[in-house]
Amino acid sequence: MIIKNLEKNFLTNLFLVFLIFLFDRLSKIYVIFIDNKFSGSEIFSSKFLNIILIWNEGIAFGLLSFNEKIFYNLLTFIILIIILIIFFMVIKSYGLKKYSLLMILGGALGNVYDRIFYGAVPDFIDFHIGNFHWFIFNVADIFITLGVIFMIIIEITGNNKNKKYEIL
Repeated sequence: MIIKNLEKNFLTNLFLVFLIFLFDRLSKIYVIFIDNKFSGSEIFSSKFLNIILIWNEGIAFGLLSFNEKIFYNLLTFIILIIILIIFFMVIKSYGLKKYSLLMILGGALGNVYDRIFYGAVPDFIDFHIGNFHWFIFNVADIFITLGVIFMIIIEITGNNKNKKYEIL
């Protein structure tokens, strides 16, 4: 059953994850290039949106940032385990839940790639109203957040109709 489910729509699922990963990578490469070209100044600034590069060594929104490499490496290892769990959840899911998990997976792969190859995640989207700034984030974070929001909606609305596969 799992192998048949893997083969069915495997290329579509892989393409979606790759597309999210590629979109995230290209946006980060562009922002890093522009930041290097103009020596770290603000790339874009408006009344509600700034594009400015910061390097996030923690997890979402800069939480759990550590100066010690051992903690950083441990956190990266935990994230890799979570990505593996999400992958297995994708295999067993269907419908909107599957696509929500694929969005989370694509974004998580984008951010873990940066953690491994850069030692930090480049964040650059800064929404603000006056002096109140939301956390700075990136394209991968957008897909992770959308995936989580869809998962919450699925749970709240009870759209997981097929309950015979649930574990009590």
